[in-house]
Amino acid sequence: MAVTDAGAAAPARKPLFSDGYKQTVLWLLVLAYTFNFIDRTIIATIGQAIKVDLKLTDTELGLLGGLAFALLYTALGIPIARVAERHSRINIITIAIVIWSGFTALCGMANSFLQLLLFRVGVGVGEAGLSPPAHSLISDYFEPKKRASALSIYSFGIPLGSMFGAVAGGWIAQNLDWRMAFFMVGLPGLIVAILLKVFVKEPPRGYSDRLVAEQAGDVPVTEGDETAPPVHAAPPSILAVAKRIFGRWGFFHMVAGITLASFAGYGVGQYSAPYFIRQFGLDLATVGIIFGLIGGVASGAGTLLGGFLTDWAARKSGRWYALVPAIGLLIACPLYILVYTRPDWKIAAALLLLPGIFHYTYLGPTFGVIQNAVSLRMRATATALLFFVLNLIALGFGPPFCGWCIDMISQHLFAAQNLGSFFEMCPGGIGREGAGAAIDAACKASVAKGTQQGIILNLLIYGWAGLHYLLAAITLPKDMAAALRQTEMEAAGA
Repeated sequence: MAVTDAGAAAPARKPLFSDGYKQTVLWLLVLAYTFNFIDRTIIATIGQAIKVDLKLTDTELGLLGGLAFALLYTALGIPIARVAERHSRINIITIAIVIWSGFTALCGMANSFLQLLLFRVGVGVGEAGLSPPAHSLISDYFEPKKRASALSIYSFGIPLGSMFGAVAGGWIAQNLDWRMAFFMVGLPGLIVAILLKVFVKEPPRGYSDRLVAEQAGDVPVTEGDETAPPVHAAPPSILAVAKRIFGRWGFFHMVAGITLASFAGYGVGQYSAPYFIRQFGLDLATVGIIFGLIGGVASGAGTLLGGFLTDWAARKSGRWYALVPAIGLLIACPLYILVYTRPDWKIAAALLLLPGIFHYTYLGPTFGVIQNAVSLRMRATATALLFFVLNLIALGFGPPFCGWCIDMISQHLFAAQNLGSFFEMCPGGIGREGAGAAIDAACKASVAKGTQQGIILNLLIYGWAGLHYLLAAITLPKDMAAALRQTEMEAAGA
């Protein structure tokens, strides 16, 4: 039983938000994140059509899927998060959705690599305003022991977005064209913005932590209007937040693990659909179904499994926040290589069910650890700092690096046939006009084999990421306990 300042017994405060309402808010945020990833990753599915139409190299295609998007996405994440520490997170998210949805539709009007690159930069500007405030909202709605699960549900928007973007984008590009795919997936995001603005309330800062403490009797029950607007107090400095999440061994290696896993994931993901087109001659609609339904179901299951399994296992030891991702990535690495070395596309597609389940277990545990490591006015900034490192390195350079590997290997394979310069003879990966059927066949064969070898090279990075999670497990319980004590001292000092 909690007590008042006067020492008299007082009943624990009734929760301000029902479980049903919190779940509704969470799934609306999942819907927003789903559209976030549809608009972010659709270029991976329809990239082959764009490459041929605009005569791009795989490196340029990687820039469109990576650095063009990630540049301002990462740069703006931190200042937007600083605003979110003081002002309405719902308003920030709503504005962000409107911006990225509009720029996604504009991508369908691009007639050159430069125009498409600039529109992709605009998509990144808008999408920078979602996850930092969303992670902060979720942490205020859900108490610490449920955050890994809640954040894994939020992260379920990644496979959902990738799935719907792949299926819808592939079908639209196959039956209409790639431009219509951008129009038709971009504009519905405006409806999501309206739903969030109308139905989601801004919770008090630190609401869930305070409620748990009151129910445990650790702090007195306080009176007051919990629905009042947030106080515009100055949040801790960016440096203080950075020291908290990067300054301890366990947290540092968790960040290194998620960064490397995402580097490989974004890189391979950009060229997985083109691989099936180049290697097996499949059409856009078919590869959309493969990566939408098969890959989406597997990665979705893995994302949810990672969060719920970790919250359950962590009751015994906090090391499981790192061990679950480590085991998942180390199993996924050879399974993915098995997929991309099968000579039959049907077998390769069926095998995709296996690695995705293990692969995506790292998301919920990592996000949960970072949110639990910081105090309530650090949460949006902590997510922004994590995403700055994660997306600048992984999203910014993962696709271009994988594309560069494919270009270099394809060039080497083509040069071995003494047919001339690969980039001159094979614009867009096909034989240049008038070069003849033999050159066209050589171009396509070099690109197909180069894509396979480039993807396998990048898949090895999953094993590297798994090793960092194993290193994190060494000190993670101690690091989490120290961060909790520091948070409690900061709260007492406030």
